[in-house]
Amino acid sequence: MKSFDIAELAIAIGLVSIAAPALGSYMKRVYAGERHPLSFIEPLERLIYKVTGVEPDSGMDWKKYSKALVVFTAFSLGLLFLILVGQGFLPLNPQKFPGMKWDLALNTAISFITNTNWQAYSGEAALGYFAQAAGLAVQNFLSAAVGMAVAVAVVRGIIARGGADRQSHAGEAAPSLPLGNFWVDMTRSVLYVLLPLSIVAAILLVSQGVVQNLSAYVPAVSFEGKADLLPMGPAASQVAIKQLGTNGGGFFGPNSAFPFENPTPFSNLLELVSILLVPFAFPFLYGKMVGKKQQGWILFAVMFAFIAILIAGGIGSELKWGTLEGKELRFGKSDSALWAVSTTVTSNGSANSAHDSLSPLSGMVAMIGMMLGEVVFGGVGSGLYGMIALVVVTVFIAGLMVGRSPEYLGKKIEAREVQFSMLAILAPNTVILLFAAVAISLKAGLSSLGNAGPHGLSEILYAFSSAAGNNGSAFGGLNANTVFYNLMMSLGILIGRFGVIFPMLAVAGGLSGKELVAESSGTFRTDTLVFGVLLFCVVIIIAGLTHFPALTLGPILEHFLMLKGVVL
Repeated sequence: MKSFDIAELAIAIGLVSIAAPALGSYMKRVYAGERHPLSFIEPLERLIYKVTGVEPDSGMDWKKYSKALVVFTAFSLGLLFLILVGQGFLPLNPQKFPGMKWDLALNTAISFITNTNWQAYSGEAALGYFAQAAGLAVQNFLSAAVGMAVAVAVVRGIIARGGADRQSHAGEAAPSLPLGNFWVDMTRSVLYVLLPLSIVAAILLVSQGVVQNLSAYVPAVSFEGKADLLPMGPAASQVAIKQLGTNGGGFFGPNSAFPFENPTPFSNLLELVSILLVPFAFPFLYGKMVGKKQQGWILFAVMFAFIAILIAGGIGSELKWGTLEGKELRFGKSDSALWAVSTTVTSNGSANSAHDSLSPLSGMVAMIGMMLGEVVFGGVGSGLYGMIALVVVTVFIAGLMVGRSPEYLGKKIEAREVQFSMLAILAPNTVILLFAAVAISLKAGLSSLGNAGPHGLSEILYAFSSAAGNNGSAFGGLNANTVFYNLMMSLGILIGRFGVIFPMLAVAGGLSGKELVAESSGTFRTDTLVFGVLLFCVVIIIAGLTHFPALTLGPILEHFLMLKGVVL
């Protein structure tokens, strides 16, 4: 590992670790309606509520919050689908691209409204500027904001006071009902967090040479003397939010391996930091909201332990067994592996190399990041409420170990909370294993493979892990633009998103009505190293070992075959 790679890793992790607590504290003030550095644009927030008819002081229980989320998601899905199938009639389409086929448009629309951004197409060869900017980039903001809103609502449910003294709990929820207001949370997520950060990031990216224009493609001549076209477009604005919102969908097909999206070492560092920043901040937001910073630090420590192990494993295996095939020479093996781990554990999905070209064990590390449930920081918001599901199960196990009713932050954890939490954990895991099994059992699934043997299985496992984890990155080698895969991936994406969101909102709704239980000598503390280790082990046992048999038949078998020199 070169000194430059070590420096980049240290700078990226250092910058994010320093900025994340401050950002978490800032977001706590934003969602609580307190004064913060951007409070001067509150008139714009109030204007949005007035125009849209939202009553910001009207709170919601978990059912109303879920209903609002469904209504918004359905509207977003319909609008984006129409933009994609009808782009041939829309403006800002200098290359005259036709509308997408219905199955690809449906897959793309579902992908982007769920913060997945799976792409079975190449952006510069399929989409005009209106579809990119007004369709996809807008959903990059909104889908990220939905995840952030749900995370905040879940935390409010945990800390809400049940019974008569609910109203006395200081300011974390709307006055009438405990989970807050979906429309307010989403608006604040965009207006005060995602948009300001994206403006700064986009300006910095433009300064590095990332394209941002509405020009037609520019004629050029390749080194071989062949006529070619250089793709243009408003890329910088979309790249900024694709990273900050853990969206990951590339403006161009090669994603962040393409110089027009990622031209310099500084842009590469900036995008890497942007991927990690907001997910790193959510554990600190959690600690602030619950009023116990140590609770946030424990979650952060567990997440950080996982990402450190995965980064070490990914880089180490790539340096030992990897090659430069499928990688940008300007990034090399270490940076490609670092990015692959960072983008898969955070539900981002962008790529600065071909993940299909990673060594078998490095590819497995990237898959594990998604198979763990995208809880190793995870997506913006989704990583936190996914981890809370595992916390509930861990508290239940701890309660059994100490021989008393399990409690978390003064609330009793009962059968209802454990059942919904397990549903949230099992939903994406079921998609990965069941859907992969269906794909390898049908001709429609196998006909799209680019490789046989264990690597072919890895391609299918990776695709459905990406869908279930709302990640969006692709292993490559698998032709996913078929009716079979477009529909199967769409269903997997929906289950992976809402199969976690709705159970966790139900958990929050159940906890919001419970009275606080006084701590006693028998209370199992959840802000200690012991609990952190137990949570770490539960993540491995429940989320990790579930997929070990499949990984054995895929990347692990491929690794041993590679060592023996077997070529399939």
